[in-house]
Amino acid sequence: MSPDDAQHQAIRDHNLRAAAENTANEQRFADPVDGGAGFSFNGRWTRRDWAHASLFATLGALVLGLVPGFSNAMRTSEVAPALTTFALPLPPLASVQRAAQHRNWELVKVESGQTLGAIFEARGIPAATLHRLLDAAPDRQALTRLRPGAELAFEQAADGRLLAFRYDRNDTQRVELSLSGDKVAEKVIERPVEIRTAVVSGKVGKSLFHSARKLGLSPVVINTLTDEVFQYDIDFDRDVTSGDRFSVVVEQTWREGELIRSGPVTAAVFTAKGKPFTAIRFERDGKGEYFTAEGRPLKKSFIRSPIQYARLSSRFGKRRHPVLGTSRMHKGVDYAARSGTPIMAAGEARVVSAGWHGGYGNTVVLDHGKGYSTLYAHMSRTAKLKRGQRVSQGQVIGYVGSTGLSTGPHLHYEFRINGVHRNPLQHTMPPPEPLSGTALAQFRKQTAPALDRIREVEEIIYATVPARPTQDDPKVAVARVAPGAKKG
Repeated sequence: MSPDDAQHQAIRDHNLRAAAENTANEQRFADPVDGGAGFSFNGRWTRRDWAHASLFATLGALVLGLVPGFSNAMRTSEVAPALTTFALPLPPLASVQRAAQHRNWELVKVESGQTLGAIFEARGIPAATLHRLLDAAPDRQALTRLRPGAELAFEQAADGRLLAFRYDRNDTQRVELSLSGDKVAEKVIERPVEIRTAVVSGKVGKSLFHSARKLGLSPVVINTLTDEVFQYDIDFDRDVTSGDRFSVVVEQTWREGELIRSGPVTAAVFTAKGKPFTAIRFERDGKGEYFTAEGRPLKKSFIRSPIQYARLSSRFGKRRHPVLGTSRMHKGVDYAARSGTPIMAAGEARVVSAGWHGGYGNTVVLDHGKGYSTLYAHMSRTAKLKRGQRVSQGQVIGYVGSTGLSTGPHLHYEFRINGVHRNPLQHTMPPPEPLSGTALAQFRKQTAPALDRIREVEEIIYATVPARPTQDDPKVAVARVAPGAKKG
């Protein structure tokens, strides 16, 4: 036998002896001793016992290391609470769908010349349904006389049947008419409005109208400035240039966060060619008028120009007549404008004549009293005027044309004092009588806050902006003050 074989045989013998001893120990542990205790331990561990204990401990550590979370999973499963389920009653699906639906209103804005019947017909709603609504509506006459821009709303079923109709009775009330079978139910919804006083200030860029509209001023307010407030002192066709500025104190009516109306103009300052013109609204004898800061009425006996947005094409003085070709005195001024442009009376007057007047063509002559008279020539047609009829300042008396000795559509305007022709662009009328006494004191007390607001806003805005903006940058700005002045 080789040495290796002898070594292997010795190891096998040792293992057999160890197995025999283990068998003997197991039998000793299993056999009952001393009355059936089932286990006997003499209190001493052999070397083999410690080896077995170490082996089992190592195996246990390996199991725990190879299966992380095993003990946690076992612990969690031990303490996991029991789950309980039970049924809850749910509403029918159709009810849930009905509750989630929103009313589908379709808005319609009334256009010029449109009637309520035409609007209903366009939406496929029978005339009988319209008559049912009109019979039930308390504002039948208001509905049959709709104004352009009025907003209506319709709620219709999938088959086109009208379910409800809505309209605004006024600024603060909205009426909703619901149809159910043969019945019409009315619901009035209150819509409170808020009146704010705003100061709007800006510089003229491309045009006054463009800049003012960009600020949010309505066309009505702009026309008030040009055609009523400053028409006596400023010629908006010739005197206004880019860089001139304007500031307006105006009342604004707001509803549900929307601006619905502007006006009237409470105060305004317009600076043209470096010269400021101030206007303040004040009621005298129950009628609103505009005055200067000193309390002098802005309204004069004559307006600067009897035609709006026209170009001065010929001045007062000696010139060569464009038709006759002779040099002669031009006793008035000419305003070139499109045919049909309205012509206004320069002041309160009585009609002297209205009709054909030789080389003047269709002509109107007015007598303003105290020796003052005006003539308007080359009209395409005159208004319906009679001799001796009274006309008010700004009233339309005819329309631009090219009748008589004329080479193109324009207005020839003459101004006379005691029969003598005067230059209407240079002649100044005596200033009207200013306010005095109690009326003046009331005027100053009432209008001072408006002027202070304009002054504060202009100091803020124009202290930092360039003196003359470009046409593409009008440098407009808005400052609102005193929000929530009134509620209704």
